[in-house]
Amino acid sequence: MNTGPEPTPAPSSATAETRQARFAQGLETLNGINSDAVPLVLDSLADVSPELAHQIVAWGFGEIYRRPALPPRDRQLLTLGILTALGGCEPQLEVHLNTALNVGLTPEEIVEALLHSAGYAGFPRALNATFVAKKVFAERGLLPVDQK
Repeated sequence: MNTGPEPTPAPSSATAETRQARFAQGLETLNGINSDAVPLVLDSLADVSPELAHQIVAWGFGEIYRRPALPPRDRQLLTLGILTALGGCEPQLEVHLNTALNVGLTPEEIVEALLHSAGYAGFPRALNATFVAKKVFAERGLLPVDQK
């Protein structure tokens, strides 16, 4: 008689400690590049999917973002390109534009990256991303952007 899948055993204390350590590393990383993003991630998901918030912090920033092969500046440039190409990611793009500025990208470099993305992702997506950048730059007193 098949009674269905075996129940998942409760996590061991070692697993719980590893889980918490990854989360702590992710928080440290995220706080280091954009402390304003922490409440955006944690609070916005607390009542609907705290596990998603945990995974974003623990895996996204505790595991992936901490890898040493790419510095934060390069990771953010890549992230801006990907979010622009995906389209429909404007809230996340806003967070990552602020983070990109925090880790040393200049408004000129960001605008150039968004312009470059038009050839690969299309003008509508590049425009949408540029308008989000304009909002972030305005909030930070970085307009007008000097372009050559």
